[in-house]
Amino acid sequence: MKGSIYKRCTCRDSQTGRLLGRGCPQLKRANGSWNPRHGAWHIQCDLPRRADGTRRTLRHAGYLTQDDATADLLQLNTLLAIPDRSDTTSQICLGDLVEHTISTDGRLPEIDTVRRALQTGTRLIGQPTVGEWLEQWLAGKRNLAASTRSKYAEHIRRHLIPHLGQLRLDRLRRQHIAAMIQAIIERADYVQAIRESGDKAACLALRGEKVTGATTLHRIRATLRAALNAAIREDLIAANPATHIELPSPRRPRPLVWTPERVRRWQADSTIPGPVMVWTAEQTGRFLDAILDDPLYPLFHLVAYRGLRRGEACGLHDDDLELAAGEITIRWQLLGEHKTPTLARTKTESSDATIALDDDTITVLRRHRAAQAKHRLAAREPWPAHGLLFTDPDGQPLRPGWVTAHFQRLIARAALPPIRLHDLRHGAATLALAAGVDLKVVQAMLRHSTITLTADTYSSVLPQLAKDAANATAATIPRAQRQ
Repeated sequence: MKGSIYKRCTCRDSQTGRLLGRGCPQLKRANGSWNPRHGAWHIQCDLPRRADGTRRTLRHAGYLTQDDATADLLQLNTLLAIPDRSDTTSQICLGDLVEHTISTDGRLPEIDTVRRALQTGTRLIGQPTVGEWLEQWLAGKRNLAASTRSKYAEHIRRHLIPHLGQLRLDRLRRQHIAAMIQAIIERADYVQAIRESGDKAACLALRGEKVTGATTLHRIRATLRAALNAAIREDLIAANPATHIELPSPRRPRPLVWTPERVRRWQADSTIPGPVMVWTAEQTGRFLDAILDDPLYPLFHLVAYRGLRRGEACGLHDDDLELAAGEITIRWQLLGEHKTPTLARTKTESSDATIALDDDTITVLRRHRAAQAKHRLAAREPWPAHGLLFTDPDGQPLRPGWVTAHFQRLIARAALPPIRLHDLRHGAATLALAAGVDLKVVQAMLRHSTITLTADTYSSVLPQLAKDAANATAATIPRAQRQ
């Protein structure tokens, strides 16, 4: 074994003031054995020469026992034996790594990490932390949709950096990621339990905290995996530890209809049966009738009839309408909650499409165009030249977050059971299926990427339709006597 182990202390000679080092009489007991309460063990070993050819010797102190020092010296010898003796470059890089790791972390590099790095050509020194790399990776993503960038940033800020950010990138392991996932699940269970307990003080302390579900966990893992794949391409790591992490299977919430029984229960104790609720045709009609005089009635009418997403409706341009042909083209979306909205192209190719309009919607949009032209002429300030179809009274782009809040106020004013604005889109699909529209046509209206997504989401339709289907099926079975 190369190198040596020795013990020394920091005592000084009382007359000269020099360090006694290995010569301190207190290092050994009277019987010649080492005194475990005095001094510390050291290791010393020659490292490969530097790039300029100069020699270097590693001296590392602070071991409490001789066994600890011996174990590290053995590890150092194993490390030095990994590169081939004829591979001068790897020898130099290994020496640099040992010096760097000892000076920064106070410990030797891991044998498996060095062996894997030398085999794959991965960089040995200058590794960033996970947090530093995540921020660098996101900053370097140029052609990224604003909504996607926002989600990546949220995952990094809320989950990845708090749990993993302090780890060095090349030391990130699967167990670290698994521990993060478990911590997020436990926190979500705790928050959900507090909210269900009815403890007002505890709920107030958690106000604004989101419950992270299975779907979001998969997206967090996807963000981390994408960042680590980029680190592999930069030769910072050799493998992606986020690849084979087991996660709970997400369950797509199925829309539930506000049936009379569910409405009565909601009126009695405010119970909402599920996260995705849709109105019946009668309830949708009551809502639209109640808001006929609202400036945003045409927007909500369009969402309820043709199933546009919020951002798509807010980002619709006047030249996207072909009312003579009875069509609108979805090309843009307006993003942003309560801050300055941002106009962006639709996220996917399937979202970018032309959809047909019914006669009622054509009439509503034609009237809206005429009313907007009057507002433009009456405006004191020059009307903005953005070309948006739906704006505030001054012609400024709508803030999508405000549109959602306004929608909720209108629901409360109409005394209808609550739904989300996005649930108007679900309602449009459900009502289309109830009217007998083919599933493929509904997929085209919603611009889903696959018909499977449409079928999985809307397998439960209006109760009367389901009952009629059940009765029709039962009627096909010949019976001698009907019950």
